[in-house]
Amino acid sequence: MGTLTFRFISFSCQGDAVVRRTKEEALATRHRLLDAAERLFQTHGVSRTSLQQIAEEAGATRGAVYWHFKDKADLFNAMMERVTLPMEKGVRQAAEPAGVDPLDLIEQGMMQALGLIADDPQVRRVFQIAVHKVEYTDEMASVQQRHLGARDACVMDFEKALRLATRVRRLRLPVPARTAAQGLHALMSGLIDDWLLDPGAFDLVPAGRRLFGVYLAGLGLPRRSSERELAQPQSEASRPARADHLSRRRSVIMPGSQPNPARISRCISTDRIRPSEG
Repeated sequence: MGTLTFRFISFSCQGDAVVRRTKEEALATRHRLLDAAERLFQTHGVSRTSLQQIAEEAGATRGAVYWHFKDKADLFNAMMERVTLPMEKGVRQAAEPAGVDPLDLIEQGMMQALGLIADDPQVRRVFQIAVHKVEYTDEMASVQQRHLGARDACVMDFEKALRLATRVRRLRLPVPARTAAQGLHALMSGLIDDWLLDPGAFDLVPAGRRLFGVYLAGLGLPRRSSERELAQPQSEASRPARADHLSRRRSVIMPGSQPNPARISRCISTDRIRPSEG
C-alpha cells in the first residue's frame, strides 16, 4: 500500500471519528436542553419559561437552543415525543394483529403505558406538564395540533381493534365503533388526568385494568382475565406497597371512596359503563 493511500485512509478514519464525536456532542446537548425544559416547565409552567432560561439551566447558549429547535413549541413537542413515541407505537401495534386477539394487545399496550406513567419519574413529569402546565396560546398552536393528532390516531387504533374483535366474535356493538373508541380513549385519558392530580389517591394500573374490563363488558366484549380480577378484588397484602398512600385505604374504581368489604365484589362485577352517542 502506497504512502499516499495510507495517509488518505488515516485521514478518512480521523474525519469519521470527528464527525461521530460531533454528532454525539450535539445529541448530548439536545438531551440537556430537553432535561432542562422538563424541570423548568414543571416548576414554572410552559408560558412562564423562556428559551433563555432553558439554555442557562442546560449550561448552553441561546444559539444552541435554536440550532436544535425552531421555537418553544418545537422544543415542547420534542420533549413529549421523547417519552410518548414508544408508548404510542405499543398501542398502535394492536390495530393490525396477526392471529392475536386485538383486545389483548390493546389491554397490554394500555397497561404498559399506565405502568410507565406510574413508575417512571420522567414519564410522569412530562405527562404532568402536558396535562396541567401548558396553555394552548398562539405560540403553542402546533402543540395543540400534535395533541389532537395523537388523540385521533389513538381513537382510530381503538376503533380498528374493536371492529376486528367484533368481527371475530360475530358480535354487534351497542354503539358505533367510533363512538366506543372515543369513549375508551376518554376513559383512559381522564383516569390519567385524575391520577396526576393526586398520585397517592389510587393505584393507576389496577384501576385502569379494571375499568378497561368493565367498559368492554358494557360493550358486550367481556374479558376473561378481567372478569376474574373484577370478581376477586386485590387484597391489601397483594397490592403493591406505595409509601405515599399506605395509610389511606382507597377503592381502585372510584378514587377517594371507601370500599365496603361486604359488597365490593358484587358491586364491581355488576357495574357497567354505558357508552352513548354524543
